[in-house]
Amino acid sequence: MILLQSHSRFLLDNLLNRLQNIEKAVEADYHWAEFDDVRYHIQVTMKNPHILLLSVSLPTPPQETVFLGGLPSGAIEAIKAAYGAVVQILDPPRDGFNLTLKLNLSKLPPDEEYKHALLVKIASVREVVLGAPLRGILKKLTSRTVASNTDGLVALVHRPNESFFLIPQAEKVTVIFPMRFKDSIDIVLATSFLQEFVEARRMAGLNTAPHCLWSPTPPLELKEAPAEALSANAGFFTFVIFPRHVEGKKLDRTVCSLSTFHAYVSYHVKCSEGFMHTRMRRRVESLIEALDRAKPGMENAMNASQSRSFKRLVCHQSCCFLSILSDEIGLVFAARLIFLMYLDCRA
Repeated sequence: MILLQSHSRFLLDNLLNRLQNIEKAVEADYHWAEFDDVRYHIQVTMKNPHILLLSVSLPTPPQETVFLGGLPSGAIEAIKAAYGAVVQILDPPRDGFNLTLKLNLSKLPPDEEYKHALLVKIASVREVVLGAPLRGILKKLTSRTVASNTDGLVALVHRPNESFFLIPQAEKVTVIFPMRFKDSIDIVLATSFLQEFVEARRMAGLNTAPHCLWSPTPPLELKEAPAEALSANAGFFTFVIFPRHVEGKKLDRTVCSLSTFHAYVSYHVKCSEGFMHTRMRRRVESLIEALDRAKPGMENAMNASQSRSFKRLVCHQSCCFLSILSDEIGLVFAARLIFLMYLDCRA
């Protein structure tokens, strides 16, 4: 399975391209959106080619989450700690955005490896901002403490008007995702995917992975959550994070994986659906070729009144001779084969 990258590939490519062509003083003005309805805008003027303005619009938070000044708690501190003097936070941000950063390319470090790592971190601004409260809670887990201002149930936004929940404790942090999908097929595939996720955790090689559970109904830990936040049509998925999962460099990996979990599931659900459609198309094409081979030979068309010869059509269920007497009967037969093939794929 493919893990989603924490940084925006388009943003990183633009930063690298801007850095390589900084002396050309070319204007830039790009708008784009990525998963979970996160929107970006970068702008560079000819007057200040070393200054790049990056604006970010976050998903609309639901009522149960807490935003301070349009940002999650701890986001300002996380930005300053991650970027230092290279990035300046503009207050207020540009209209329609939650955050605007002023990036001074001339202040980037001279070391190429460190410079590239910093640009990757800037391209990961979504994770830095939205993952700030999650990172703060998981950091407390390393010292086996709970912040005094943390309630028993913490709601964090990760999609428009949708949140996931944390129950921080001294020895563990429980993370619960209400899984919602719009398409009925996506709901079925996601439910099967999540149940298989739980089964895979029981393999011998994954003993140290976080415990995970799937439930069609809200867990007891969410009894204090508002009712509208518990309308999940694909069930509830729970991770149990222990201190060993956030030690050292594991913290960044854990924050990234949890922040993008819903997008990760959605990506693989769409990939599975596309794979099924591809297989169905191939089956249809093979059946159409078989029907074409079953038609009477063109060389005997003139002698049809005296005799007809038909080619043998071999089916995967049984081998039989098919006599297609007319185009209408052939179409009906093809439709039945395609329908049986579809049921076979869905089974």
